[in-house]
Amino acid sequence: QVQLVESGGGLVQPGGSLRLSCAASGRAVSSENVQWYRQAPGKGRKLVAVIGHLGTTLYGDSVKGRSTISKDNATNTVHLQINNMKQEDTAIYCCSISKYWGKGTQVTVSS
Repeated sequence: QVQLVESGGGLVQPGGSLRLSCAASGRAVSSENVQWYRQAPGKGRKLVAVIGHLGTTLYGDSVKGRSTISKDNATNTVHLQINNMKQEDTAIYCCSISKYWGKGTQVTVSS
């Protein structure tokens, strides 16, 4: 059974940084494409970043240039670092492998 557990969310001030983590079990992140999505209140789900099984990365326009997605194969975890955070980054962030989803972690950007 595949389980994905997100962590690292919380309250951050505008301009601050946050590092989210997606801990996987049942699948090896080293062999999978892993996606981070976010859903803001009243809006649809949007792709934030992807890291391919070979390590290639792709970022959504909303975080491009201020975000880094990475894999830690030793802990089977994918991290998402977002810098220079903005109020519009406020959302629930979820990770996904194939058809499997975590429950998400809330990120709130506010002064």
